[in-house]
Order: sequence, then structure tokens, then C-alpha cells
Amino acid sequence: MSVELNHTIVHARSNRESAEFLARLLDLDVGTEWGPFIPVPLGNGVTLDFATIAAESITPQHYAFLIGDAEFDAALGRLEAAGVAYYADPHLEQPGRINFHHGGRGLYFMDPAGHGMEIITRPYGSHEVTPAAP
Repeated sequence: MSVELNHTIVHARSNRESAEFLARLLDLDVGTEWGPFIPVPLGNGVTLDFATIAAESITPQHYAFLIGDAEFDAALGRLEAAGVAYYADPHLEQPGRINFHHGGRGLYFMDPAGHGMEIITRPYGSHEVTPAAP
């Protein structure tokens, strides 16, 4: 068997709030609460298990999601409708814009616990770069 990521725990101020926030924006299902976890299964078999911990103990992490073009358009619409700020860059210096890296589109936004979320339509390194002329 090859090595695959099966699940990871995502710390949150409220496991329910963070799980539902991400699920709503990315049109995912929230799974059944299991112990201290609220799972959000992804399409590739990986599950994000949201767990409530004290806010001061949360270390912000970065989570990037590869989605299709139609899903990107829908997620962008949901971000805008919900009034969630989004940015073209990870430093949050280009508000209300998207990027076109790797031959696709991408954007960044923050979740309720302060984690940096990214959605992209092409994997990093997937776009052939044309060398500059000498």
C-alpha cells in the first residue's frame, strides 16, 4: 500500500463553526460528530477533523484546496455573498482580487479560527513556463 494522507486535525475556537464555514464555502458535507471532532470529508478521501481548543492555543496553519473551475466560480460567489474577505496573495495585501498562477485561478481567505485557506484551480507547477527570450 502506498502512503496516503487519511485525515488531519484542524484546531478551531468552535469545531462546528469552522467545519460549517468551510463546508458551506466549498459545497462540502459536514460529517457526523465523533468524540471531539466534526469531520469534513474531501473528494480525495482525506478528512479534516475540526476540534475545539482554546483560542490562545491555536497555531494558524495553511490549507490549500484544488477545485475545478465551476467550483471556483461557485466558491467565489459564496465568499462574496457571505461578505468574507478574499485576496490574490497569501500576505493579504491584494483584497478583492484573484490570482492566475500556474495557468489557473486562485485566492486566499481566512477561516473563523485564523487559518489561511487557499483555493486553486491548477496544482502548483502544473503550468509550463515559457523561458524569457535572451
